[in-house]
Amino acid sequence: MSTLKEKLYKKIKEHRPRTTKLIKEYGDKVIDQVTVSQALGGMRGIKSLVTDISYLDPLEGIRYRGYTLPEVLEKLPKSKGAEMPYVEGLYYLLLTGEIPTQEEVDDVIIDFNNRRTVPQYVKNVIDAFPSESHPMAILSAAVMSLERESLFNIKYKKGMSKMDYWDATYEDATNLLAKIPLIGAYIYNKLYHPEKGHRFCDPTLDLGANFAYMMGKDKPYDDVTRMYFIIHADHESGNVSAHTGHLVASSLSDVYYATSAMINGLAGPLHGLANQEVLRWLQGLRNKMGGKLPSKEELKKYVWDTLNSGQVIPGYGHAVLRKTDPRYSVQREFCLKHLPEDDLFKYVDALYEVVPDILREHGKAKNPWPNVDAQSGVVQWHYGVTQYDFYTVLFSIGRSFGVLSNIIWDRALGYSLERPKSVTTEMLEKMVGIDTENLVEI
Repeated sequence: MSTLKEKLYKKIKEHRPRTTKLIKEYGDKVIDQVTVSQALGGMRGIKSLVTDISYLDPLEGIRYRGYTLPEVLEKLPKSKGAEMPYVEGLYYLLLTGEIPTQEEVDDVIIDFNNRRTVPQYVKNVIDAFPSESHPMAILSAAVMSLERESLFNIKYKKGMSKMDYWDATYEDATNLLAKIPLIGAYIYNKLYHPEKGHRFCDPTLDLGANFAYMMGKDKPYDDVTRMYFIIHADHESGNVSAHTGHLVASSLSDVYYATSAMINGLAGPLHGLANQEVLRWLQGLRNKMGGKLPSKEELKKYVWDTLNSGQVIPGYGHAVLRKTDPRYSVQREFCLKHLPEDDLFKYVDALYEVVPDILREHGKAKNPWPNVDAQSGVVQWHYGVTQYDFYTVLFSIGRSFGVLSNIIWDRALGYSLERPKSVTTEMLEKMVGIDTENLVEI
């Protein structure tokens, strides 16, 4: 048993009595109320999911296992000369709640390296897609094709104890996490650089550096990769991708089914595609200005014109946060150091100075500050990843770490099949006192 798995098992045994006590002794305790607007508005804000992996603090942003994002980036071990921590170290933290030592991270890196091999049939599935296919569709299918490798399915059919569900799930999840960056890089090279062919992985490199190598990118793209995967890893359990993964896994579907479903949820324009919209809007602004950096007044006019036309300012606002997204701040600091003269970053920087005040004056945005998408596409564009459609593949690879960590713990604690109750519109109307025959309030 690896060091990480052994530590995780210890944590699971310590945690199980807490969940059992809550269900047995406090199962009837009311923890929230549901309004009509929440029932009709996507269940937003309803406290009905449990995860210890991450928490979205309205004022501090995402916390991984209680650590703020700046703390995570500071405390996790780093490769020699690297600015960003090992992604493998984040996996250790998400599963155990502890900051790993360099030795413990090295153990995870070795374990990941031993699991990296992508079967040829998966590559055949990818190659069978037409070159015009969307990379997210290919990624989803490639992950699904790996389902035949599921250890959980093999053991479940043989009569595995419920107490051991987490063990087989851990093996499947770790296998998938080791492979999915290679699958992503293979898709990228197939769609956008077929002339270069496929690069085999470098066993001497960590996950982030190896992904950059397979993408054909030089330093500091290895740090870009680590940064991108870490800041996108998790965002509580209620967002579409995380919740979809949790929901599908709650039926005891294996992690390949669940992750493929997660990817499909992330592919929607209201979720993972937002960074593309930001980049398109920024490039539209640059084209309108003839490539020159606009004055503050010109920028204000462009922002107001966008708002007055009924559109939103992409990359600004957040359903929960009430301050600048720390994920934006991390990228901003990286850009200030590595690409301060980049044209698109200059636009992002200038917008940061004017948009919040305009949105406050406009009055419709609860949070006028930039979110993670405000410049994540700009960073990728600068380093030559100029294919918009691929950005969500990068998002998917990062989000897999949080989703799969959650699923392992779901199985460890025996969480139930998710099955909320629905009501009809007429039932809602009666609940609030509307005469459904005459449509008047009673």
